[in-house]
Amino acid sequence: MAKRMIRGVSRCTPPILLDALVVLVSLMLAWSARSITADLDVGSALRFGLIAAAVYCVANARFSLYRRIWRYASATEVSVIAASAAIGTTIMTAFDLLSPGRRQVPLSVVFLMGFFSFAGFVGVRYRSRILTGMRWRTQALHGQTPPARIRVLILGAGEAGQLMAWRLLNQREGEAYRLVGFVDDDPAKLGMKVHGLPILGDRHAIPSLVAKHHVDLIILAIYSITGQAFRDLLAICETTPARVKVLPNIFDFIQRTNGLPPIRDVTAEDLLGRKPVQIDRNACQALLAGKTIVVTGAAGSIGSELCRQIASFGPRLLLMLDNNESGLYDLQTELASVLGPAELRCVVGDVTHRRKVQTLFEAYHPDVVFHAAAYKHVPLMEAYPDEAVRVNVLGTLTVAQLACQHRTGRFVFISTDKAVSPTCIMGATKRIGEMLVLSMASEAQTLLTGVRFGNVLGSRGSVVPTFEKQIEMGGPITITHPEMTRYFMSIPEAVSLVIQAATVTQGGDLFVLDMGEQIRIEELALRLIRLRGLRPGVDIPIKYTGVRPGEKLHEELTGDGDERQPTTHPSIFRVRGNHRVELATLLAQIQELGSLADAQGDGATVRKLWAIVGQAPVAVFPPRRQPHARSAD
Repeated sequence: MAKRMIRGVSRCTPPILLDALVVLVSLMLAWSARSITADLDVGSALRFGLIAAAVYCVANARFSLYRRIWRYASATEVSVIAASAAIGTTIMTAFDLLSPGRRQVPLSVVFLMGFFSFAGFVGVRYRSRILTGMRWRTQALHGQTPPARIRVLILGAGEAGQLMAWRLLNQREGEAYRLVGFVDDDPAKLGMKVHGLPILGDRHAIPSLVAKHHVDLIILAIYSITGQAFRDLLAICETTPARVKVLPNIFDFIQRTNGLPPIRDVTAEDLLGRKPVQIDRNACQALLAGKTIVVTGAAGSIGSELCRQIASFGPRLLLMLDNNESGLYDLQTELASVLGPAELRCVVGDVTHRRKVQTLFEAYHPDVVFHAAAYKHVPLMEAYPDEAVRVNVLGTLTVAQLACQHRTGRFVFISTDKAVSPTCIMGATKRIGEMLVLSMASEAQTLLTGVRFGNVLGSRGSVVPTFEKQIEMGGPITITHPEMTRYFMSIPEAVSLVIQAATVTQGGDLFVLDMGEQIRIEELALRLIRLRGLRPGVDIPIKYTGVRPGEKLHEELTGDGDERQPTTHPSIFRVRGNHRVELATLLAQIQELGSLADAQGDGATVRKLWAIVGQAPVAVFPPRRQPHARSAD
């Protein structure tokens, strides 16, 4: 308590003394001006000055002028200083009028002292901005033009936009920017001012405002906006030469510590416009906390994010299985700060090595298994169907059988929208994985379930990182077909819903995630180019390569005869349909399929694959066999 009081006194003493000096100097200036026409008593003026200094300092303290950080103060806080100075002047006027005998000083001196004190208080507190302005004017007089500032237009005059404007107006880092105003679609706000800046119009006025005010940068400061509305707004901005950036969520703003203006480039996630998904963390905690968890394919995009999110729920032991030892090492290093060494195990191995996986189950008896190990790249699996069968089918069979044998509580199979009416080898193998999991569920105590979703943004080899690399290299951007569309979801969102699905399964379930709207790949590519200030077809060439073997123009999340039913979570749906087949028959077919794959009989392997999924074989493009490095993702 004593130390806090000492710190408070030491902090307030310098500004109090400075204010007292301001009052005394103000009195001296007022007295000097009045003494030209009248004889004044120096002794009375000195006594009056000491009392005035005390009164003004007490008034400033009552208005909390010594408890404000004036470096971050806005111009509107001058009114607080004015109120404090007015109160001090009123008190000193009353004191002067009510003093017995001759007044201490003339009233004109009191009023002038009050005015000069107010000006001094403002100057002391806003001195950094005054000095900056003087420096710019001095440089201009000497022909040193200050660097041109970036002219900014803020979209959205709500809380986010006001916060952004305040920071650019009042912090040193904002000196490089010049705000020209706001744009907002709320008719009630048009013509109003925020922080002294006008709300110039609605979204339809953006092109004319950019041209009129020579805007260099447009900042989108709107949090609650749907994907289509966001894309419509971007479409208007893209007609202008201005760059476009986005103000992150307020929580991102709070967490920033580097002092830079909290704006960033528009990302592919912004174009989706999906609001962050909320999961039942209590249910996930109950499923994972204190348990032994296995994640296969742990070094891949989905697997590594599964490990990160699982780690946050405090498992007793997290086992990460992958044949990519470099990826496992990097992941282990990353998670070391979250889990202690006794709670984390890296297992280098392949899911198709039955003895290796069996040893893992015998040693640790996992409670939950998330099976994410798979080969996923469609063109490569068209060329190497034997590898797709080995990993995606036989690997799934191995892990699922061992989970059932060791009575694992839950087994979660990561599937894909390409398993719906498959047209590619990868999709067909994932379809067999779904069939296998659902057929085994009817005879197992383990709760086996599959979770199906579409493309995830940012995964290795996916379209967005590919486009971004192509843009960085100057193009061309390669697009397979102008009408091709895909479902997209961020990796963290997909993984959080996978974990949530594991909590609601009753065994034998196939879930699909709410993937939102389908996005045209061409539209995504063109906007990624424009939002970097480049011109499609001019700065970055566009090359159409044609649909690749096994690809669809449009993906599906459910097939013919499937019924999508709601669950307890609004973003997770249960698929009901004729997905189960007789297990013994399916196992015999898979055994034959595996033998064909081992024999490297690609044609027979593919024909058997399509026979199992119940579809006529699609055209097989003869591959060129080349050595390649395998990596599960």
